[in-house]
Amino acid sequence: MKLFSKKISPYLSIVIGLILFRAFLNYAIPLMDKTEARYANIARIMAETNNWITPQIDYGVPFWAKPPLSTWLSAISFELFGVNEFAARLPYLLLSILMVLLIGKYAKRKGLDFFIPGVILLTIPEFLIHAGVVSTDTALAFCVTLVMISFWEGINNKQKIWKYLFFVGIGLGLLAKGPIIIILTGPPIFIWLVVFKEFKNLWKFFPWILGILITAIIAIPWYYLAEQKTPGFIDYFIVGEHFKRFLDSSWKGDKYGFPKSQPLGMIWIFLVLFALPWIQITIRKLWKNKTVIFKNKWVTFLLFWLLWTPLFFTVSKSLIHPYILPVMVPIALLITHWWKTILHRKKIIIGSLFFPFIALLFYIGLTISDKKEFYINTDKYLIENTADNNIPIYHWQNKSYSGQFYTKGNMKTIENTHKLKEAFKTKNPFLIIIPTKKIKNIDNQEMSLLKKIDSNYKKGIYIFKK
Repeated sequence: MKLFSKKISPYLSIVIGLILFRAFLNYAIPLMDKTEARYANIARIMAETNNWITPQIDYGVPFWAKPPLSTWLSAISFELFGVNEFAARLPYLLLSILMVLLIGKYAKRKGLDFFIPGVILLTIPEFLIHAGVVSTDTALAFCVTLVMISFWEGINNKQKIWKYLFFVGIGLGLLAKGPIIIILTGPPIFIWLVVFKEFKNLWKFFPWILGILITAIIAIPWYYLAEQKTPGFIDYFIVGEHFKRFLDSSWKGDKYGFPKSQPLGMIWIFLVLFALPWIQITIRKLWKNKTVIFKNKWVTFLLFWLLWTPLFFTVSKSLIHPYILPVMVPIALLITHWWKTILHRKKIIIGSLFFPFIALLFYIGLTISDKKEFYINTDKYLIENTADNNIPIYHWQNKSYSGQFYTKGNMKTIENTHKLKEAFKTKNPFLIIIPTKKIKNIDNQEMSLLKKIDSNYKKGIYIFKK
């Protein structure tokens, strides 16, 4: 009876509640253009074509911008649970849960509840958002966390498993987003080793020959096969994506994206905005303890981990806010380290729930007001509300990724007015989605032949019938 009389930890209750909340949104919100729907559609094509080597942005068109780990995860999920939004996002929710579980032991070592770091992580807006976004960033954040935690445990713990997991993390990171895994983890580890003169233990405790072999076995076969299948991949991915994109926000060689030019130092603004309120508390604690920080190996390790990623991206204009995701874990661990000295903890936790609470209210408001279908940036509702299996569906000028996903690849493109006139001449009925901003590219005479049957805040869907 005692087993059933135990009270559930309030921190565990919050963690479970936030995970269920995120899972509900993963199910209820459609895939949105451009990034999320793009990666989901790439995974859908992989599962459909059974081509597990070359991710494809469209049938027969290789996607060289990112390695396949995230695509593999979503594609496997599709195979298990069917092609839908929840299945596409499930791997990223599971990776987020793994990160919560991976760092809980550091609270236990301080005599705290295991789930305190999880509460902190899941109430950081950036982390909670990416617990349900189809992208490569959550997989990278998991790999960075695995590498950094494994390094720390490998230096300070006699359990051999961590020494091998360190190399596993690097190998998976190379498959998650490429050499950036080494760029984001190597320098903070190196600086920490220099500061605390731990190089002797690094060489002593880590199985470097076997470890490098493990990393190579995990990562190299795919890179080799990818280059063999589609020659030119290595040059584009390594040189273009890792050097030219970083140094030049207007890089013309980008095959898939668009310039993401930001002011220098914008990464710090992203960090302050998307990691509140915990980053502000972290900064305050670091300042108050500035005279003793470097006397504590653990705090110093977390500090280097936290600072390096934004420092690295400070000089880059080509960035987006998910680039801060790999440093959410050190924020949670630093807060956990100082947990007992933080005043008004209950009030802070209640305040940290403001973001998920507002997100829930926003979703409920859109649903009750029947505005959800109008304001969410997706073609799902336009397609579901009007699609007829007997009528082909097109997109004006450029196909949308959500359109491709929700039509299971059946959406085609009408690139210009010449092709549109040809479609009219066949006198066969068809549907066409036209972005509102691009209606001006169609002659009034042609537009008069199309009847609008539905719309959202960005697009309308029209039907042509003879």
